[in-house]
Amino acid sequence: MTSIDWNKFFIGEEDWEFLLEISLRTIMMYFIILIGLRLLGKRGVRQLSVFELVVIISLGSAAGDPMFYKEIGLLFPIVIFGIIVGAYRFTTYLMAKSTKIDDLVEGKCVYFIIDGEFSIKEFNKEGLAQDEFFSELRQQSVSHLGQVETAILETSGNLSIFFYPDEMVKYGLPIMPALFDKASEEILEKGKYACSHCGNILQMNPIKSHQCDKCGHKKWVKALNNCRVR
Repeated sequence: MTSIDWNKFFIGEEDWEFLLEISLRTIMMYFIILIGLRLLGKRGVRQLSVFELVVIISLGSAAGDPMFYKEIGLLFPIVIFGIIVGAYRFTTYLMAKSTKIDDLVEGKCVYFIIDGEFSIKEFNKEGLAQDEFFSELRQQSVSHLGQVETAILETSGNLSIFFYPDEMVKYGLPIMPALFDKASEEILEKGKYACSHCGNILQMNPIKSHQCDKCGHKKWVKALNNCRVR
């Protein structure tokens, strides 16, 4: 059995003295990163948008290699950090001056729910799975869409939800799995039903099949109008 060279196993082709150099490089890059993030301002360290995520990834990439590649001097990442921070500051300045540039870089917020029903056109633009969206709502104690006046996907990726007061809760599409999975084309009894695709509410009589006049889909779920449990 070939013996293991434990020295190469742990430190490769370098000697143990390089560990001290790596430690010093890492400590210096750590403080350079802190300074860089401080220069970015509070926008750079809150919930990240796509634009800010690009900046943070760029800083991380610039910081990583100098920590353990001794052929890369520390002056180079410092220059890169300066360029990235300068570009970030210049871009945010332009975004503050022009709403068109702001929309181009950050994107626009998207209305997913309006008056207790899906905004299908906007929802489809984002490519978000319905199950994933329902999961987000359920975590906010939402059991049907009639409890939600408006739901907005922010540019940061967060979901802002505005609820109806209890006395204004409408009939809405159930989003609890056990109820939603009962969606069917056939209506067996009279009552209010919600389109499983868009949340459109209709008073319906028993019928074999009925096409939603808003989205064209044919599966329906019995609508709920109970208040949200807090």
